Amino acid sequence: MTRVGSRQYYRPVLLILAVLLGGMLAGADLAHVTGAEGEPAAVVKRYRYSFNEPVMTVVGAPAVHALDSGETLLDVARNYGLGYNEIALFYPKLDPWIPPVSRTLLIPSQWVLPPTRHEELLINVAELRLYYFDKASGTVQTYPIGIGDEGWETPLGTFSIVEKRPNPAWYVPASLQEKYGMAVMPPGPENPLGEYMMKFSAGAYGIHGTALPWGVGRLVSHGCIRMYPEHVRLLYPQVRMGARLEIIYEPIKLGRQGGQIFVEVHPDVYQKIPDFSRYAQEKLQAAGWADQVDKTRFLMAVRLQNGAPINITKSSTPAGITSAAKGL
Repeated sequence: MTRVGSRQYYRPVLLILAVLLGGMLAGADLAHVTGAEGEPAAVVKRYRYSFNEPVMTVVGAPAVHALDSGETLLDVARNYGLGYNEIALFYPKLDPWIPPVSRTLLIPSQWVLPPTRHEELLINVAELRLYYFDKASGTVQTYPIGIGDEGWETPLGTFSIVEKRPNPAWYVPASLQEKYGMAVMPPGPENPLGEYMMKFSAGAYGIHGTALPWGVGRLVSHGCIRMYPEHVRLLYPQVRMGARLEIIYEPIKLGRQGGQIFVEVHPDVYQKIPDFSRYAQEKLQAAGWADQVDKTRFLMAVRLQNGAPINITKSSTPAGITSAAKGL
């Protein structure tokens, strides 16, 4: 996989890019600020969307951030509601632990919505992100997640939420009981399930918080879905018992916003796709928009696999994250 190296941005260019897409923030309703000691405040962001005409399936907007002394890329990711993978893919050559002080970053806080049948709970394993649709209001929320490691892959399919537990005890698998010295771990700061657990109909799997926030945006679990503590606190009370949950694997997403076509490409994290380039071409043809797309920009996005939406509309001026991606 080929990636273009990261390069210093100029602050005025970033500000112009932020202004260009600033209007998209009008599509987000902000509510319910919360936070715990030592954790960033979290805000419910409800983005308006539509899968019908006019199609509006690109949500969010890039932000601008100046790095402070001692701040890591992991701090930046969490403060902006991103997983580690999203910031690492966008800045592949920056040291995540010691990035250059006073560097101004463009934050890839914009997403193409994945395909959904039910418009309720959806997890796209390939991008390590969860979406919670409210079809009645036409809004969607989205949160980064940690997923199953290789050999412990998160299951795919359509399920339902069958149990919700606050302060859950962890029933330690037999294979790990010797390591932890117990069969059941009570609630507390060391419990890997965090403060809330939503079990779904796939056996022992669930969506839950975590005692190790830096695992969000990584392949870290035995198949469960991990969320930042502040995010699971927001999501848990909104999800009803019996809610439908779709878990899909889609590294290439195409969407529209304001008449423009965007593509968002992620790495094939579970190595499920033998010929990625061919798969990308098939996705474009299936969308029915091939004749409206700049093929050079589309192929660039497929090559970069940087997880950020790129404007691929034919004869359009690249905007927002599209321009930034060319400077990485």
